[in-house]
Amino acid sequence: MEKIKKSIITKKIKNYKINRKIKRTYQPKAGDVAIFKILSIGKHKAIQGINGNNTYIFPGDLIMATFGTRYASNQFEGYVPDKYYSRYQILGQGGVVGILKSMHEKFKDIGATQVRLMGYAVDENNQVINTKYYDETPVNFNPFKKWSFPIYLSLGAGMDSGKTTTAAFVSRALMQQKKKVAYLKLTGTVYAKDCSFVRDCGADKAIDFSYCGYPSTYLCQTEEILDLFENLLQKIAPDNPDAVIVEIADGLLQRETKALINYKPFMQLIDQTFLSCGDSLSVKSGIEILEKIGKKPVLLSGLFTTSPLMVKEVQAITDIPVFTIEDFMDKTKFSQVFLPVKPEEKLTVNDF
Repeated sequence: MEKIKKSIITKKIKNYKINRKIKRTYQPKAGDVAIFKILSIGKHKAIQGINGNNTYIFPGDLIMATFGTRYASNQFEGYVPDKYYSRYQILGQGGVVGILKSMHEKFKDIGATQVRLMGYAVDENNQVINTKYYDETPVNFNPFKKWSFPIYLSLGAGMDSGKTTTAAFVSRALMQQKKKVAYLKLTGTVYAKDCSFVRDCGADKAIDFSYCGYPSTYLCQTEEILDLFENLLQKIAPDNPDAVIVEIADGLLQRETKALINYKPFMQLIDQTFLSCGDSLSVKSGIEILEKIGKKPVLLSGLFTTSPLMVKEVQAITDIPVFTIEDFMDKTKFSQVFLPVKPEEKLTVNDF
């Protein structure tokens, strides 16, 4: 078989065989590894290779990717297929393939990149290889564990509202104060860009759910995401960070985000929240949502800060500090907001 271009989510997969016989009968799960042939190029002209760089793809190329889901309000909605199809779609550049259900209007003309299933990657026992916790032993979420570092949560009103940029510049501000920072992206669809950006801004370590083999977290149960959170924290704990910044993808109303922020054992671990929004009205709604769960944000940022008029609108309705990118570099302003104090309240079994 000709050269196979591997996507970043399959970077750990080395020893495998290709089983073509089961491609019509096997029911795939999220994380199952397969070989696909590129039929036509749409939105995705490249996949992220195993080193994180773009690997450009062309009709006739073979790629190694995984089946998975995607929830991206500004891009694609897609799912793991429930039966065999003659063609599938690339849902995410990190190597997520599935059946496209809907897309943002801006992609209507170009559509999705189309692929054909050639066969599944199987191990020596002829079992389909799955990337989730591949070659790892996962641990369960422990809400009673006391971590040695404060944990900060970067939330947003929606996709592309500025959550990653806020996390990145908080990291940079802390780096300038000689603090060691770790960044965790807990939910989303595999794509190395966010981790690379936050790392370049100043985080000593930046990892996401794909480090545990998850191609995406859409439709995962809350318990599964909490276990994922525990495993990611354990990966960064040996580095002894002074602060951990956690980002949750998409917006406050998205399925997994909504479940997590309303789950007290998770939010009890969070010391402070940052809220990023695209406009002034979403700031107002976001603050109200977070105040109801007792996690009023300590700072506001995001795309709305590029508009001086929207900044004035926000400042007229709240006393929460508004941070532009330049403000994060203001040591005095940042220090007044960033108060890493652990909550005194302890969890009990009644909180579950």
